[in-house]
Amino acid sequence: MIGDDATRAALKTELERQVEALGPERCLFPSSGEPIDEIVQQLESINPIPHPLSRNHLPSLFGNWQLVYASKGTVVTRSFVSIPAIGQAIKIKRVWQQLVAGGTEKISASNNAALDLPLLGEWQLRALGVWTWGMDEQVAKVKFSTFSLQATQPFGLSNWSLPELKIPVLEFLQNEALWTTSYLDSEVRVGRGATGNLFVFRRESLPDVFGKV
Repeated sequence: MIGDDATRAALKTELERQVEALGPERCLFPSSGEPIDEIVQQLESINPIPHPLSRNHLPSLFGNWQLVYASKGTVVTRSFVSIPAIGQAIKIKRVWQQLVAGGTEKISASNNAALDLPLLGEWQLRALGVWTWGMDEQVAKVKFSTFSLQATQPFGLSNWSLPELKIPVLEFLQNEALWTTSYLDSEVRVGRGATGNLFVFRRESLPDVFGKV
């Protein structure tokens, strides 16, 4: 509806303003974040795609999504908070998620983080897993089977990288978590974990064959 479209546009503009005001790194660390949470709740109430896991809407989920806000931080940033002497020296350059088709009622997911470590240069962490679901077309079961670590610019050397080290997780050790996609449109995606953590993603524009975005 036209009214909802206008409201969504206004809310997304305010959401972007609040995220920019908080700063790219603070947005990924645990914080009170009440204004942002309230804006997201309003967006969720006028979600244009309430069944994102339905066959018709799955393509809207696929692609690269940059994480711009996490109400209770991420697994990586929460660990930094627990060791502030080290965490304060680490710079988070980018956190993003890639979703691609993984078969019938499956999505292959890659959670990625690019970090700048003191003296060690730029490193990338990845968690590879899969989403599965049943009748509920909003909630997926998420399980990660492989973690990886790679020095993409070791010691600050931009023309050198090390091979990716992959660490598989034995199946009986793989934990399963519930993930709710509570809002989705062509630009913004909101996910909620089982513990109530709120994640806001922005779709990344990919360059075309001419290198334009």
